Amino acid sequence: MDWVERVTTVNQWRRGDTRAPHKPLLLLYALGHFQNHGDEPIVYRDAEDRLAHLLDEFWRKGSSPAYPFHHLTNDGLWDVRTDDGGGSPGPNVGPLRRSNAAGRFTGELVRDLRDDPGLAARLGRAILDANFEPSLHEELCAQVGLAVEGARRRDREFRKLVLIAYESRCAFCGFDGALEGTAVGLDAAHVQWWAFNGPDDVANGVCLCTLHHKLFDKGVLGMTADGRITVSTMFVGRGEAARAQVMALAGRPVIPPQAAFPAVAAERVAWHGREVFRGAPRAA
Repeated sequence: MDWVERVTTVNQWRRGDTRAPHKPLLLLYALGHFQNHGDEPIVYRDAEDRLAHLLDEFWRKGSSPAYPFHHLTNDGLWDVRTDDGGGSPGPNVGPLRRSNAAGRFTGELVRDLRDDPGLAARLGRAILDANFEPSLHEELCAQVGLAVEGARRRDREFRKLVLIAYESRCAFCGFDGALEGTAVGLDAAHVQWWAFNGPDDVANGVCLCTLHHKLFDKGVLGMTADGRITVSTMFVGRGEAARAQVMALAGRPVIPPQAAFPAVAAERVAWHGREVFRGAPRAA
């Protein structure tokens, strides 16, 4: 059984380049649970708050964890049982709580996870690569208690070309640190995520320092079609550093690439604003 293919091709709600990662987040949570607790069932009412937090942090605030807990049963990977021995009572919170519904991986998958101690780590890595930007992987693994294998190799030319285009300087704050001639603390960030069909080309990339890359991928920071930085009204930072390094960016122009390279394509900026950026932009 090719479990890697199975976990990376689960049926997800989608529209164009948009996919809802409800099921991948539940799978990561369940894999972390398996690594730490074996085949012990995951009781919905006990896991609900944690699953809701994952959805808030890595998808959209207010998404219901009941949705993937029930609907993942349609993919042949997940089984839900209630106290009376019945199947899942549906995708609504109330029935899942009242019936003491509990989920676990299906028997065949559990058998293979037990027989192959490295399988959970490989599946976790495959799910991360297929659904989330690399800057979020470490945090996601920490939140679900999951240990994964090394990252899938990405196109090295993408990083090289983006850093050349932006002259090894963060397009948001201008940071241009180097150590013995090599850029440090700088990343080539995908605007439309690579996991969501964002191409490895300069018109979908921007050079960002590691701080602003993480905030960009979390939806704190964004860009406008006319090349200005946006800061989410949902971001809270009371200290001087947060004000100077984040809030003060609102309305500033994004430092453009060299003239020989294209600016970020408008459709990539629009995708990020629609699918990643949180809330409304702060006034400049």
